[in-house]
Amino acid sequence: MPSDESRLRIKNQDGVTQIEFIDRNILDEANIQQIGDELAAIIDASSSPRLLISFANVDHLSSAALGTLITVNNKIKAKGGMLRLADIDPQIYEVFVITKLNRIFEIHDTVENAVSSFG
Repeated sequence: MPSDESRLRIKNQDGVTQIEFIDRNILDEANIQQIGDELAAIIDASSSPRLLISFANVDHLSSAALGTLITVNNKIKAKGGMLRLADIDPQIYEVFVITKLNRIFEIHDTVENAVSSFG
């Protein structure tokens, strides 16, 4: 598989960049690095990024992927932007609760709820 193939599905709607993962399992270190790089490029391209990351297709997430999400969140906050997470599988959400990351991230049940939360 070519390394320049995106691991993300991206669409811009109403000033919000909506991102979906292509992979069901986000476990591979190289893929996580690539996802982090793609997200960083999106953040860098905006003066005040508004990102919504949907986990609708994701079954498994590694701790390295969580670390990348924290980095992404910090970059967005540093630029005065907003990040929302949505459609997280209950088992994955449990990891957010255990690690207390549910207090760091604004998490919504659906993409629609997350979009409306940008106000």
